[in-house]
Amino acid sequence: MAIDINTRNSTTTRQWLALAVLMIPVLLVSIDNLVLSFALPEISSTLQPTGNQLLWLVDVYALMLAGLLIAMGSLGDRIGRRRLLLVGAVGFGVVSILAAFSQTAGQLIAARAFLGFFGAMLMPSTLSLIRNIFTEERSRRIAIATWAAGFSAGAALGPVLGGWLLEHFWWGSVFLVNVPLIVVFLPLAIWLLPESKDPAPGPFDLLSIIGSMLVMVPFVFMIKHIASHGIDSTALALGMFGALAGVWFVRRQRSSATPMVDMSLFKNRVFSGALLANGLSMMGLTGFLFVGTQLLQLVLGLSPMQAAMVLLPGLIICMVAGFGAVRLVEHFPARHLVAGSFFASALGYALLAFSGHPTALSVLLAFSILSFGIGIAETLTNDLVLASVSEEKAGAAAALSETAYEIGAVMGVAFLGSILTATFQHGVTVPRAVDEATSGAALETLGGTLALAEQLSDSTREALTASAIAAYDLGVQYTAGVAILLSVAAAVVAWRTLAND
Repeated sequence: MAIDINTRNSTTTRQWLALAVLMIPVLLVSIDNLVLSFALPEISSTLQPTGNQLLWLVDVYALMLAGLLIAMGSLGDRIGRRRLLLVGAVGFGVVSILAAFSQTAGQLIAARAFLGFFGAMLMPSTLSLIRNIFTEERSRRIAIATWAAGFSAGAALGPVLGGWLLEHFWWGSVFLVNVPLIVVFLPLAIWLLPESKDPAPGPFDLLSIIGSMLVMVPFVFMIKHIASHGIDSTALALGMFGALAGVWFVRRQRSSATPMVDMSLFKNRVFSGALLANGLSMMGLTGFLFVGTQLLQLVLGLSPMQAAMVLLPGLIICMVAGFGAVRLVEHFPARHLVAGSFFASALGYALLAFSGHPTALSVLLAFSILSFGIGIAETLTNDLVLASVSEEKAGAAAALSETAYEIGAVMGVAFLGSILTATFQHGVTVPRAVDEATSGAALETLGGTLALAEQLSDSTREALTASAIAAYDLGVQYTAGVAILLSVAAAVVAWRTLAND
């Protein structure tokens, strides 16, 4: 039986123990979100995915999370957030084992999709339970900063642990790290976490769940299609379908007596602005990691462990900045801090794009500056979202906050990653000795191209390798340039929308 931490006999220590338990699923999801990035070079050479498959290997996980978080938050409000958390943890562990032993890129993509499905059960439950456990403002901010730091801790632990595993075992071992965490989590969650739910939930709306997926999936497909084929009738059809699905979804929520998404929340511009800033900050982080991990390993020749150590300082800075934001917001308006954080992100990308040929040091400095801003933005935007709703609606608000987070993760790879991929594919000059008809899939990614080059004669190998690295460098510059513009635009949006905080 779970301990009720809100009874008279409960102690502050017990509340923080409950928070510590909630950090385990946060670590699970954040490790799985980022650890794959370091395995991409080995996966590229082992499973030989196409360029689109490589993007989907990263994207499908976050896409499933983004599409189902609202639905799972709504389900948790009805059946109990702790119960949903336990079901999600068991499913996450089982599918992690299946992912580790995938034999093809298609199998791995399917496993990643199911990891996203069960991951969607974990995240809104953790944040909504925090909202109900910590009702005092400062304690809640510290708890949310800890929650946000848990993502950074997972991001820091995942690459280091993943780098070590990749140097000693096969790529599938990066998924098996989830299993011991789940074994530890389940008994502690049953013992320490309280159950909570909405006392007056409406009926579960299956059509709205389907509608939320019909909005997300076509837009991601559209972005990937444009990267490969440009703007054509297929891209326009996908965009139109997603837009129509979005209009239908919003109308259904507005007309429902018990909507899955309370659209009235969006009338509060602080709430809406915080959600947007949350997503854009994650877009910057995941976009950088998608670019940077391949840059460090494939272009600069670092091992997975060495690449992880280059990015580790930035991830630690992200954690420290999140806790620092709790104190800073007591002295400075949140909109100043959030807007400033996006300028830090822009500066980080500028260092990546305009400091000449990238080195390990320049990547480290760029990522550290970017991570400082993201740490501040994530803590403050999540707090602004949760502080604007009642305890009963904590699950819905947490799900929306997490949805913005995961949409940002999807777009970081889908949009910024597509710019990188398209620039690379158009920039590679293929020597005449290479048969493009039989090598087309390998030439769609940097990892595949370099693996193909190793099979060629010396002169052809050197020519293809040099062309691939030059094309990737150009792709990094274009991608970083777009990210800078997005960061500056995000700073302006945060400044305007968070004015009433």
